[in-house]
Amino acid sequence: MSKPKLIVLTGAGISAESGLRTFRDSDGLWEGYDIYEVASPMGWQKNPALVQDFYNMRRKDVMNAQPNAAHIGLAKLEEHYDVHIITQNIDDLHERAGSTRVLHLHGEITKMRSELNETELFPITGDIKMGDLAADGSQFRPHVVWFGEAVTMIEPAILEIVQADVFVLIGTSLNVYPAAGLVDYLRPGIPKYIIDKKIPPVKGSGYHLIEKPATEGVEELLKLLSEAQ
Repeated sequence: MSKPKLIVLTGAGISAESGLRTFRDSDGLWEGYDIYEVASPMGWQKNPALVQDFYNMRRKDVMNAQPNAAHIGLAKLEEHYDVHIITQNIDDLHERAGSTRVLHLHGEITKMRSELNETELFPITGDIKMGDLAADGSQFRPHVVWFGEAVTMIEPAILEIVQADVFVLIGTSLNVYPAAGLVDYLRPGIPKYIIDKKIPPVKGSGYHLIEKPATEGVEELLKLLSEAQ
Protein backbone atom coordinates (compact mmCIF):
# COMPACT_ATOMS: atom_id res chain seq x y z
CA MET A 1 0.00 0.00 0.00
CA SER A 2 1.49 3.34 -1.01
CA LYS A 3 2.02 6.08 1.55
CA PRO A 4 -0.06 9.27 1.31
CA LYS A 5 1.81 12.09 -0.43
CA LEU A 6 2.60 14.90 2.02
CA ILE A 7 3.88 18.11 0.44
CA VAL A 8 5.58 20.70 2.65
CA LEU A 9 6.32 24.24 1.47
CA THR A 10 8.92 25.88 3.73
CA GLY A 11 10.32 29.38 3.97
CA ALA A 12 12.84 31.31 6.03
CA GLY A 13 10.86 30.86 9.26
CA ILE A 14 11.92 27.22 9.58
CA SER A 15 15.63 28.08 9.39
CA ALA A 16 15.38 31.18 11.61
CA GLU A 17 15.40 28.93 14.68
CA SER A 18 18.74 27.53 13.50
CA GLY A 19 20.14 31.06 13.62
CA LEU A 20 19.85 31.90 9.91
CA ARG A 21 18.39 35.38 9.62
CA THR A 22 15.97 36.36 6.90
CA PHE A 23 16.28 39.50 4.82
CA ARG A 24 12.61 40.28 5.43
CA ASP A 25 13.35 40.94 9.09
CA SER A 26 14.59 44.46 8.45
CA ASP A 27 13.32 46.85 5.79
CA GLY A 28 14.91 45.48 2.64
CA LEU A 29 18.28 44.97 4.29
CA TRP A 30 19.92 41.57 4.60
CA GLU A 31 22.71 41.49 7.20
CA GLY A 32 23.04 45.25 6.62
CA TYR A 33 23.22 45.01 2.83
CA ASP A 34 20.74 46.42 0.35
CA ILE A 35 19.01 43.40 -1.21
CA TYR A 36 19.41 44.56 -4.78
CA GLU A 37 23.13 45.23 -4.32
CA VAL A 38 23.78 41.60 -3.36
CA ALA A 39 20.87 39.58 -4.79
CA SER A 40 20.22 40.78 -8.34
CA PRO A 41 21.88 40.45 -11.75
CA MET A 42 22.41 44.24 -11.72
CA GLY A 43 24.24 44.02 -8.41
CA TRP A 44 26.44 41.26 -9.82
CA GLN A 45 27.27 43.30 -12.91
CA LYS A 46 28.02 46.37 -10.81
CA ASN A 47 30.18 44.75 -8.13
CA PRO A 48 30.62 40.96 -8.46
CA ALA A 49 33.27 40.85 -5.71
CA LEU A 50 30.79 42.30 -3.18
CA VAL A 51 28.14 39.75 -4.17
CA GLN A 52 30.65 36.89 -4.01
CA ASP A 53 31.83 37.97 -0.53
CA PHE A 54 28.23 38.26 0.66
CA TYR A 55 27.36 34.71 -0.38
CA ASN A 56 30.65 33.36 0.93
CA MET A 57 29.61 34.76 4.34
CA ARG A 58 26.10 33.31 3.99
CA ARG A 59 27.62 29.92 3.11
CA LYS A 60 29.75 30.00 6.28
CA ASP A 61 26.60 30.81 8.28
CA VAL A 62 24.82 27.82 6.73
CA MET A 63 27.74 25.45 7.32
CA ASN A 64 27.86 26.53 10.99
CA ALA A 65 24.10 26.15 11.49
CA GLN A 66 22.47 22.90 12.58
CA PRO A 67 19.05 21.48 11.64
CA ASN A 68 16.48 22.21 14.33
CA ALA A 69 13.60 20.12 15.69
CA ALA A 70 11.31 21.28 12.86
CA HIS A 71 13.69 20.01 10.15
CA ILE A 72 14.17 16.75 12.06
CA GLY A 73 10.42 16.31 12.63
CA LEU A 74 9.70 16.63 8.92
CA ALA A 75 12.35 14.00 8.15
CA LYS A 76 10.68 11.62 10.64
CA LEU A 77 7.40 11.93 8.75
CA GLU A 78 8.94 9.86 5.95
CA GLU A 79 8.22 6.79 8.09
CA HIS A 80 4.49 7.22 7.42
CA TYR A 81 4.22 9.54 4.41
CA ASP A 82 5.73 10.06 0.99
CA VAL A 83 7.15 13.44 2.02
CA HIS A 84 8.25 15.94 -0.60
CA ILE A 85 9.65 19.25 0.63
CA ILE A 86 9.53 22.32 -1.58
CA THR A 87 11.68 24.99 0.03
CA GLN A 88 12.34 28.64 -0.69
CA ASN A 89 15.49 28.35 1.43
CA ILE A 90 18.97 28.10 -0.06
CA ASP A 91 20.41 26.23 2.95
CA ASP A 92 20.80 22.45 3.17
CA LEU A 93 19.29 21.97 6.64
CA HIS A 94 16.40 19.79 5.37
CA GLU A 95 18.89 17.41 3.76
CA ARG A 96 21.13 17.33 6.82
CA ALA A 97 18.10 16.55 9.00
CA GLY A 98 17.46 13.45 6.88
CA SER A 99 14.79 14.51 4.37
CA THR A 100 15.38 12.64 1.13
CA ARG A 101 13.18 14.52 -1.36
CA VAL A 102 13.86 18.27 -1.29
CA LEU A 103 13.21 20.66 -4.16
CA HIS A 104 14.94 24.05 -3.84
CA LEU A 105 12.96 26.77 -5.60
CA HIS A 106 15.59 29.47 -5.17
CA GLY A 107 18.80 27.46 -5.55
CA GLU A 108 21.32 26.05 -3.09
CA ILE A 109 24.15 27.98 -1.51
CA THR A 110 26.23 24.80 -1.24
CA LYS A 111 26.43 24.61 -5.03
CA MET A 112 27.98 26.85 -7.66
CA ARG A 113 27.70 27.24 -11.41
CA SER A 114 29.19 29.23 -14.23
CA GLU A 115 27.72 32.59 -15.17
CA LEU A 116 26.73 31.15 -18.56
CA ASN A 117 25.33 27.72 -17.66
CA GLU A 118 22.77 27.28 -14.89
CA THR A 119 22.25 23.56 -15.47
CA GLU A 120 25.70 22.18 -14.55
CA LEU A 121 26.20 22.45 -10.80
CA PHE A 122 29.25 21.87 -8.62
CA PRO A 123 29.40 21.36 -4.83
CA ILE A 124 31.06 24.13 -2.82
CA THR A 125 31.52 24.31 0.96
CA GLY A 126 34.26 26.96 1.12
CA ASP A 127 34.56 30.28 -0.68
CA ILE A 128 34.11 31.03 -4.36
CA LYS A 129 36.86 33.45 -5.35
CA MET A 130 36.84 35.98 -8.15
CA GLY A 131 38.96 34.39 -10.85
CA ASP A 132 37.63 30.86 -10.15
CA LEU A 133 36.54 29.96 -13.66
CA ALA A 134 34.31 27.21 -15.04
CA ALA A 135 35.34 25.08 -18.00
CA ASP A 136 33.48 27.49 -20.31
CA GLY A 137 35.79 30.29 -19.19
CA SER A 138 33.20 32.24 -17.19
CA GLN A 139 33.29 33.14 -13.51
CA PHE A 140 31.79 30.72 -10.99
CA ARG A 141 28.85 32.20 -9.04
CA PRO A 142 26.56 30.86 -6.34
CA HIS A 143 23.71 28.63 -7.50
CA VAL A 144 21.13 31.04 -6.10
CA VAL A 145 18.15 32.60 -7.88
CA TRP A 146 18.47 36.37 -7.63
CA PHE A 147 15.64 38.90 -7.89
CA GLY A 148 14.82 39.31 -11.57
CA GLU A 149 15.99 35.80 -12.54
CA ALA A 150 13.67 33.01 -13.64
CA VAL A 151 12.59 30.46 -11.02
CA THR A 152 13.15 27.43 -13.21
CA MET A 153 12.10 24.95 -10.50
CA ILE A 154 8.56 26.34 -10.26
CA GLU A 155 7.14 23.93 -12.86
CA PRO A 156 8.54 20.80 -11.14
CA ALA A 157 7.12 22.22 -7.87
CA ILE A 158 3.66 22.60 -9.44
CA LEU A 159 3.83 18.98 -10.62
CA GLU A 160 4.50 17.95 -7.00
CA ILE A 161 1.87 20.12 -5.37
CA VAL A 162 -1.05 19.02 -7.54
CA GLN A 163 -0.51 15.45 -6.27
CA ALA A 164 -0.61 16.37 -2.56
CA ASP A 165 -2.81 14.24 -0.28
CA VAL A 166 -1.80 16.44 2.68
CA PHE A 167 -0.24 19.92 2.54
CA VAL A 168 1.79 21.82 5.14
CA LEU A 169 3.01 25.42 4.90
CA ILE A 170 5.78 26.41 7.32
CA GLY A 171 7.50 29.72 7.97
CA THR A 172 6.73 31.67 4.82
CA SER A 173 4.97 35.01 4.43
CA LEU A 174 3.61 34.08 0.97
CA ASN A 175 4.95 37.42 -0.28
CA VAL A 176 7.45 36.12 -2.84
CA TYR A 177 6.13 35.01 -6.22
CA PRO A 178 5.99 32.66 -7.99
CA ALA A 179 6.41 30.51 -4.84
CA ALA A 180 3.39 32.10 -3.16
CA GLY A 181 1.16 31.00 -6.03
CA LEU A 182 1.85 27.30 -5.44
CA VAL A 183 -1.03 27.01 -2.96
CA ASP A 184 -3.42 27.80 -5.82
CA TYR A 185 -2.64 24.37 -7.32
CA LEU A 186 -3.74 22.30 -4.31
CA ARG A 187 -6.60 19.89 -4.93
CA PRO A 188 -9.78 20.87 -3.08
CA GLY A 189 -10.68 19.00 0.09
CA ILE A 190 -7.26 17.79 1.18
CA PRO A 191 -6.04 18.38 4.78
CA LYS A 192 -4.01 21.62 4.92
CA TYR A 193 -1.93 23.01 7.76
CA ILE A 194 -0.14 26.35 8.28
CA ILE A 195 2.60 26.72 10.87
CA ASP A 196 3.90 30.23 11.51
CA LYS A 197 4.51 32.64 14.38
CA LYS A 198 2.28 35.00 12.42
CA ILE A 199 -0.19 33.25 10.12
CA PRO A 200 0.05 34.79 6.63
CA PRO A 201 -3.07 35.72 4.65
CA VAL A 202 -3.83 32.78 2.38
CA LYS A 203 -6.46 32.33 -0.30
CA GLY A 204 -8.99 29.57 0.22
CA SER A 205 -10.40 27.98 3.34
CA GLY A 206 -10.03 24.78 5.29
CA TYR A 207 -6.57 25.40 6.71
CA HIS A 208 -5.71 24.13 10.18
CA LEU A 209 -3.78 27.05 11.73
CA ILE A 210 -0.89 26.45 14.14
CA GLU A 211 0.31 29.89 15.23
CA LYS A 212 3.65 28.88 16.72
CA PRO A 213 7.34 28.93 15.79
CA ALA A 214 8.34 26.12 13.43
CA THR A 215 9.88 23.85 16.09
CA GLU A 216 6.79 23.94 18.33
CA GLY A 217 4.44 23.88 15.36
CA VAL A 218 5.97 20.77 13.78
CA GLU A 219 5.76 19.00 17.16
CA GLU A 220 2.03 19.78 17.21
CA LEU A 221 1.68 18.74 13.56
CA LEU A 222 3.23 15.33 14.28
CA LYS A 223 0.64 14.74 17.00
CA LEU A 224 -2.26 15.85 14.81
CA LEU A 225 -1.13 13.66 11.90
CA SER A 226 -0.64 10.60 14.14
CA GLU A 227 -4.17 11.10 15.52
CA ALA A 228 -5.55 11.40 11.98
CA GLN A 229 -4.05 8.13 10.79
